Amino acid sequence: MILKSLGEAATDLERTLEAALSKAEIFAGRDLSYAPVHGGISNSNFRVFVDGQEQSYFVKIPGAGTEMFIDRRAAFDASRKAASAGIGPRVYDDLFDDSIEINDFIPDRRPCTNSDFAVPERRAAAIQAYRTLHGIEALTLTKTVFDMIEEHAAQIEDLNGWLPPDYDWLYRQYRLARQALEASGLDMTPCFNDPMAGNFMLGDDGSIMLIDFEYASMNDRCYDLGIWFGEMFFTPEQEFELIEAYFGTVRQSDVSRITVHKALADVKWSLWSFVQQRVSKLDFDYFKYGQWKLMRLRSIMNAPDWAAHLKRV
Repeated sequence: MILKSLGEAATDLERTLEAALSKAEIFAGRDLSYAPVHGGISNSNFRVFVDGQEQSYFVKIPGAGTEMFIDRRAAFDASRKAASAGIGPRVYDDLFDDSIEINDFIPDRRPCTNSDFAVPERRAAAIQAYRTLHGIEALTLTKTVFDMIEEHAAQIEDLNGWLPPDYDWLYRQYRLARQALEASGLDMTPCFNDPMAGNFMLGDDGSIMLIDFEYASMNDRCYDLGIWFGEMFFTPEQEFELIEAYFGTVRQSDVSRITVHKALADVKWSLWSFVQQRVSKLDFDYFKYGQWKLMRLRSIMNAPDWAAHLKRV
């Protein structure tokens, strides 16, 4: 890790970070150094060290264009409530007005990888974190997966972005899924909505903490489970195990509801990637990411049991 001290910024991003740090009351009068934290696909992240202090900090600089689909005030709200419930790191308000989030860096935990969730105990710890999150105080933002999909579809139109040749068919399947879910009623809870493996922080004690609540909102709880199941490529047997751990039993209606939401999650994130392709300045292949999501959602929507799942939700 190569550290830089304040005043050593060599890029516009580093100058933005240093200007922000100089405004934060938590760092006033302190000697600071910093280094990038790699791995994010929306923002630029840094670890900030305070001379003579054991605690270091995680500082998130919002990425270009992220204001199009991230409500920073809502993200702060979710981060605070998750921290209060013990499933997220402490968040500081010093740069709230600049939409820059500061959290405690948690060195006794490491980001998970998909392979971590091949371990039953780690899956169990994660599903317990979800149960805790879904039981916290209601979040200020209500944003269902339907809201997200419609938002991204409109943004792509405004940006003259790319859409797949079979988009009309995909959108029709989305509408059928939406009609089925809305007819059965949405089960709204505080939801994480962004279960990249690296957003699960594994402790030495085997517990799981969640980070990065930018996309958190009140949403259907089965969406939160479905997007995680899909992101981790769980087998049907692993999904049944987790459904039973969460609900106490495995009901076919829950299996179908989660399966439909897995497909909707990939609709949302494929469209998101094609928005990012137009606006983001990060070095990330959003087009490839979106194509991967499209392939997976097609595999669900083209499966022989898709219509049956829609009937059972």
